[in-house]
Amino acid sequence: MAEETFADRLEYAMRKAGARQVDLIRMAEERGVKLGKSQISQYVSGKTVPRADVLRVLAQVLGTDGDWLGGRKPAKEPGGENMREFKKSTKLDNVLYDVRGPVVDEAARMEEDGMQILKLNIGNPAPFGFRTPDEVIHDMRQQLTECEGYSTANGLFSARKAIMQYAQLKGIPNVSIDDIYTGNGVSELINLSMSALLDDGDEILIPSPDYPLWTACATLAGGKAVHYICDEQSEWYPDIEDMRKKITDRTKAIVIINPNNPTGALYPKEILLKIVELAREHQLMIFSDEIYDRLVMDGLEHVSIASLAPDLFCVTFSGLSKSHMIAGFRIGWMILSGNKRIARDYMEGIKMLSNMRLCSNVPAQSIVQTALGGHQSVKGYLVPGGRIYDQREFIYKALTDIPGISAVKPKAAFYLFPKIDVKRFNITDDEKFALDLLRDKKILLIHGGGFNWKQPDHFRVVYLPRIEVLREAAESIADFFSYYHQ
Repeated sequence: MAEETFADRLEYAMRKAGARQVDLIRMAEERGVKLGKSQISQYVSGKTVPRADVLRVLAQVLGTDGDWLGGRKPAKEPGGENMREFKKSTKLDNVLYDVRGPVVDEAARMEEDGMQILKLNIGNPAPFGFRTPDEVIHDMRQQLTECEGYSTANGLFSARKAIMQYAQLKGIPNVSIDDIYTGNGVSELINLSMSALLDDGDEILIPSPDYPLWTACATLAGGKAVHYICDEQSEWYPDIEDMRKKITDRTKAIVIINPNNPTGALYPKEILLKIVELAREHQLMIFSDEIYDRLVMDGLEHVSIASLAPDLFCVTFSGLSKSHMIAGFRIGWMILSGNKRIARDYMEGIKMLSNMRLCSNVPAQSIVQTALGGHQSVKGYLVPGGRIYDQREFIYKALTDIPGISAVKPKAAFYLFPKIDVKRFNITDDEKFALDLLRDKKILLIHGGGFNWKQPDHFRVVYLPRIEVLREAAESIADFFSYYHQ
């Protein structure tokens, strides 16, 4: 049977063999090849084509011809002439980003069919009624005519000066205005910082669960993301011994996400000091994603790890997307600090890549000084009576009241990462769980595997909607779990 795409041929071969996605994972593992659920989903949906070694294993387990499955025969147009086929780079083979992945694609298809979907999948404040402070909008309007040209590659002087002063307030040492780079959100700067550091085969420690962009950018840069465990039994703090065991002579850096996405954990100073000591012992760089550093509850205070490591080289990321509810404006920054003498060449790489993209969004840069210099708009949301605080209290209780669901209460950000009793519901595929919930209840969540969590027993909830919406969602989820069995 001739099929037009790899996904078509794979679907046909699976149907003929009577194999499900979970069967492919199991049979591949029996042959010493580890495939993730998200990888298989990407193959089936046509988003990714496997590497040659994975293709051979898929052909073996499905009992089909590898040349046919891989589509090595040239594609033909209706007239019969051979046509060249253009495929995406093989560098993307192991790059996954399920926050906007197959489950989200299914939600989009359902919306096109006229269904209303409650999106609890992405931390985007604006659709849930969070508004940008009036002063920020006013100041951007006033400066728009001055923002028509490029800024310097690393950003406007006024923006970088305000960020430098913010770094001083956070206790981050040895930072000059030239050590600050603005970006189109932190996302762009994560990509830039990984591309400047990693050679093929270099390793970097990244938490599990993680924000998947870190793993994707490290992989795309040619590096190997080595995931260390964050321990749910210990408030989702990093497991220092697991981190230690995974350091090799190829390890270049440690990534931390604090406050954490997807768990909402806030790391105390004593944990940060242990990570610093580990980095010091093995001469590693530290990358700290702190985009939620102003979204902390329960009277706690965020500590920047760079403030504890003046002798190490640290890169600290933050921005205004979450704290000032301007995710669409795309303004983030990174701060290079500490022992810059040992990172001179790396800093040249950062400068080179920054110059190549010319500059970040200039109108968004123009309001950094206003945002950091005035009242932090988010503070009122984080105390009893404030929206984020009250919504956290509600969703935490509502979901943990469901039999078979437990969770660690988040202390920061606006995410909850509940655990499912998989034996109770016979769940072996968390992406299938997310798809089944979407199709049954029109609620869009991201499964734990989307955050490089290996067990099929977690999902992330964004609790930005108002309580009346969260109440309806929690009731629907509770009803779903009352009958669901995979």
